[in-house]
Amino acid sequence: MGSKAQEPVAVIGAGLDLGAGRRGVDMGPSAIRYAGLQERIERLGRRCVDWGDVEVGLPEATEVGDPRARYLAAILRSCARVAALVAAARTSGYLPLVLGGDHSIAIGTLGGLARAAGPGAVLWIDAHGDLNRPESSPSGNVHGMPLAAALGVAGDSFASDAWPTPSLERVALFGVRSLDAGERELIGKLNARVFTMSDLDRGGVERAMREALEFLSGARFLHVSLDLDAVDPMVAPGVGTPVRGGLSYREAHLALELVAESGLLDSLELVEVNPVLDRANETGELAVELAASALGARIL
Repeated sequence: MGSKAQEPVAVIGAGLDLGAGRRGVDMGPSAIRYAGLQERIERLGRRCVDWGDVEVGLPEATEVGDPRARYLAAILRSCARVAALVAAARTSGYLPLVLGGDHSIAIGTLGGLARAAGPGAVLWIDAHGDLNRPESSPSGNVHGMPLAAALGVAGDSFASDAWPTPSLERVALFGVRSLDAGERELIGKLNARVFTMSDLDRGGVERAMREALEFLSGARFLHVSLDLDAVDPMVAPGVGTPVRGGLSYREAHLALELVAESGLLDSLELVEVNPVLDRANETGELAVELAASALGARIL
């Protein structure tokens, strides 16, 4: 697996919930830490340091702005803070592990990686495409737009001095089972591979993941962004936008074990854990175990 497997991990919390339609994901970083994240990583023989949380705005005290991209200005301010920490982690030889918050924080994570290395690649493990643009979004919630933003197709309002646009040159979507019309239309124009749940059912997780990693390999960085709603809500109930028919417990672990095996992982993100909707922090604990699989945990 090479020297990447020895990189120390820098945990960065980003409890942003301005991008989502439901409250609660602001407590996601605390739930994941409480489930023993640092201790679990250290048991793998890796050093793990916690860099704390970036400052985020509260919906009650924040200007909504354009209803087609609600709270965008405040979201981008928080993402700039995430980007600065992620870029610092990468240039200092750490593997950044970003804890959400809603998925809009990925704009900052990917932006920081691109700031450090140039535009790269992402493995987007999610029930949703997150490829909406303000003009196509059914809700105006920015957590449905970060991938479009990072690919530079969401419009000028997402550009920032804090990161290059685009921050990505290619993307593989994995475990998708809910796409909006605007996303389906956009996918055909992008340098993207899409592995739907139907594809995984037909060909298996291992074949799809190997194809995804082959497509993404050779980029300036490989980031894995894991939205816990990719996992079936029976296993991961504490998410804001659950969609039935997701990855099973074992399929999710296998997917991330294959990421670890590839030796390609440069950074990791765990988002959309919502303790308000969870059962006894089941989803927070699952996030920790899946992070461990991505970072090299083995059964034997």
